[in-house]
Amino acid sequence: MRRLLAFLALLIGSSCDGLGCMPPSWGASALLHPARRPVEVAPKIPFRQLNVKNGDVELRGWAFPARGTTRGAIVYLHGSGDNRVSGLGIAERFTATGFEVIAYDSRAHGASTGEHCTYGFYEKGDLKRVLDTVTQRPIVLFGTSLGAAVALQAAAEDPRISGVIGVATFSDLRTVAEERAPPFAGSANVAEAFRIAERQAAFRVADVSPVRAAERIHVPVLLIHGEQDRDTPPSHSQRVHAALRGDKRLILAAESGHFNVITPSIWAEIDAWLTTVAPPPR
Repeated sequence: MRRLLAFLALLIGSSCDGLGCMPPSWGASALLHPARRPVEVAPKIPFRQLNVKNGDVELRGWAFPARGTTRGAIVYLHGSGDNRVSGLGIAERFTATGFEVIAYDSRAHGASTGEHCTYGFYEKGDLKRVLDTVTQRPIVLFGTSLGAAVALQAAAEDPRISGVIGVATFSDLRTVAEERAPPFAGSANVAEAFRIAERQAAFRVADVSPVRAAERIHVPVLLIHGEQDRDTPPSHSQRVHAALRGDKRLILAAESGHFNVITPSIWAEIDAWLTTVAPPPR
């Protein structure tokens, strides 16, 4: 989401701050093209390469087999400007407790192809193709930031998803953009930047809405958000939580910001929640 902050800082249109003027097209470009972090770390636990195609986009990732008796699958979805490497700790933790774990680079991230990031609009379809490769049940999605937003939007549509863990989600793309826009970025400048982005990537900003998707989610959802999150305020997760119709829980981490939200005590909460969605074998 830091890339989105950079996008919003560019949304100053014809306004000037003494350093010159920046057109909305710059903001649109920054939104659609998050920084790519190369995948430079290899897993230390057994894995196989995962390559999945959705149209002309190729998604690259890792599949980690469960150790011992399998109790299900966890699919990890990373944040904006990140890649699958941030899921290695999750893979190490949950393969040891009987889960197969999938971690892959989202489109326009890491080693996956794709020109534009659309914050869930097309990423839902990418995830669907990834789930086509998963044979274990139940399937739980574990998403952080952008990944949490994608997971929630997908859970409203794909019946194979049995639960969602969403860390620091945004409620909808338009709201988070308006909140992050600098004071000198007028609403007309922001709107024009979004119109440019929509034309270039052939998507609709209004359709990128985890909070709207929440009304159609009927599987258990665990939301986690830092109370001190200045990038995406906890009100985003609170709105999503209020809209959910099924089993739901919201944990607010008192001393946490946008990153490093999951403390040892919250890991314990996640483990306990998982036993209700994917009980250990007897």
